[in-house]
Amino acid sequence: MPRSKKQFEEMRSATRDKIQSAAMHLFVHQGYGSTNVQQIADVAGISIGLLYRHYKNKEVLFHELVDFAMAGLQAVVDSFRTGDSPKKQLEQFVKEIYSDLSTSDDLANLMVLMTQSFFSGGASQKHHEIVGLNQQMLEATADLIKRGQEKNEFKQGPPDEMAMHFFSTIQGLAIMKITLKERFVMPSVQIIIAGLSKEGEK
Repeated sequence: MPRSKKQFEEMRSATRDKIQSAAMHLFVHQGYGSTNVQQIADVAGISIGLLYRHYKNKEVLFHELVDFAMAGLQAVVDSFRTGDSPKKQLEQFVKEIYSDLSTSDDLANLMVLMTQSFFSGGASQKHHEIVGLNQQMLEATADLIKRGQEKNEFKQGPPDEMAMHFFSTIQGLAIMKITLKERFVMPSVQIIIAGLSKEGEK
């Protein structure tokens, strides 16, 4: 029986997912420069010809992954700028981070990939976009913390410093996840947000 258009699209999407997952793993663990297209195809379990049907070269694939990570970060920035309870928003965000880092390497790989792109970007447009987006992320988080302080949901302190500490923790966990592998122990949601929670609260 011939496959439907929907089935072809599902197969295409599944293949792209395999390619992206394989590429992320290789880029993070052995570096962009040391990774070639054949290795990506091998780890993805597909032929190199099939890979080229989806991506012209590894540079296109790398930039698509970075764009995907940046889109996710932009969504977080947008969500932090809305809502009634800063505490609930931050707790929900940390729960999602906790779930992602506990169950797979994908989020950790994406975060490390963005860092790699930043350091390899020089004065490129992508480099400036990453810098700008990270600045937006810190500003949106600091504003969220400030609003939470005004509602008596967070402890008092400089919001910009607290935001920097919070995201340094998230970035550090991603790096530890990749480097420690099976020895990595994911801290609880309560521990991750301990630097923001009011003393005595759980």
